[in-house]
Amino acid sequence: MKTDKELQLDVMAEIEFDPQLKDIATEIGVAVKEGVVTLAGNVDSYARKLAAERAAQRVEGVKVVAVDLIVTLPSSAMKNDAEIALAVKNALSWHSAVNEDEIELKVDEGWVYLDGAVDYDYMKKAAENAVNNLVGVRGVTNRIMVRNRSLDPAEVKRKITAAFHRSATIDSGNIYAEINDGVVTLSGKVRTWAERQDAENAALSCSGVISVNNVIEIDPAVMVS
Repeated sequence: MKTDKELQLDVMAEIEFDPQLKDIATEIGVAVKEGVVTLAGNVDSYARKLAAERAAQRVEGVKVVAVDLIVTLPSSAMKNDAEIALAVKNALSWHSAVNEDEIELKVDEGWVYLDGAVDYDYMKKAAENAVNNLVGVRGVTNRIMVRNRSLDPAEVKRKITAAFHRSATIDSGNIYAEINDGVVTLSGKVRTWAERQDAENAALSCSGVISVNNVIEIDPAVMVS
């Protein structure tokens, strides 16, 4: 088990190692208490804010990441809401996994709000990912819904379990899945945040899954089954 100090140093090192963050690593404050990492400071783009969060999540022993980073855009990246809305519309129209006609968007002081309905969760995520790196964006709120489809819970559970078994990173023996009205609840324990996210992504990839309630605990001491 790592101490909070060791986790802090590892998170700082991972942030500095990330090519997207290397030049601003010293501007990101890292605090750790009982495995909960808090990132604070200022970054010059929403994309870098997300990169810092992902960097912290990659570190073994991290249980939760709280992001208190503020996006402060440089003058060269300042765009008005109309310009951002046009850029978002173009990004969505050029994305092969997104049907722009199903997505409604609003921009308020650089913050992008996505609404609408899609058939699969990967489409919802694709729409958000298309926006994350656009110049001028301060943040994204993804309110896109996944349409409810008739499904057989037992069949969905079988597919999720099979996906876990195929994965090189997921210890299927320590994860449990329950399905109710298209919502999958994942429980159990894994060693890292990355394993927890891999399990969630595997469940979301199954046809008929609307959303995932991920309550998997992170415990570096968990035994591999």
